[in-house]
Amino acid sequence: MRPSNRSHHRPSEGEARPPSPAARHNGGPPLDDYGGPPWGKGDPHRFLHWQRAHKAAWKSVSADVMRFRMDKADRLGLTYEEYSLEIMERGRYLQIEDGERIAEIKAARRRRRRRAA
Repeated sequence: MRPSNRSHHRPSEGEARPPSPAARHNGGPPLDDYGGPPWGKGDPHRFLHWQRAHKAAWKSVSADVMRFRMDKADRLGLTYEEYSLEIMERGRYLQIEDGERIAEIKAARRRRRRRAA
């Protein structure tokens, strides 16, 4: 086994600890209104990677796959974005039998709309 270059030093009580990310934060760009640069207060390099990955995720499907997903989402009562996000985030192709998960997605949609208003 190769030794790693990382130090596994735990700071003692008096030493400063590196800041930990907020709970449930994935390190991506800010999503709220912010008057500063588009990458927020973080690393612009990370922002550019997120931006490139986001574009690739949404543009990587063929027109036929897009039409199929649009039809399927419409039958389930979801938007194309909601249906596609479920595939990208969880690897699940929702069916009519997944009524509980579909209800959760719709409830989240209502919460987002209330917050925006």
